[in-house]
Amino acid sequence: MRQNGMSVGQTRRQKVTTDSDDTFDIWPNLLDRGFKADAPNQKWAGDKSYVWTQEGWLYLAVFLDLHSRRAIG
Repeated sequence: MRQNGMSVGQTRRQKVTTDSDDTFDIWPNLLDRGFKADAPNQKWAGDKSYVWTQEGWLYLAVFLDLHSRRAIG
């Protein structure tokens, strides 16, 4: 590795940002694992994530129409 100019770097630990000891209401599971829709715009699913870039952390969110399985937002 030294001959090729490579070195091992220690990565930073991920900072914990979630406080699971809260008193908020738990939302009901409306889909109940029913991920099929008969027509467009009946059911949507979404997810969010953080992505590290050279400019810093970016927030990525995606929403899918479960009928067409395409990203809508």
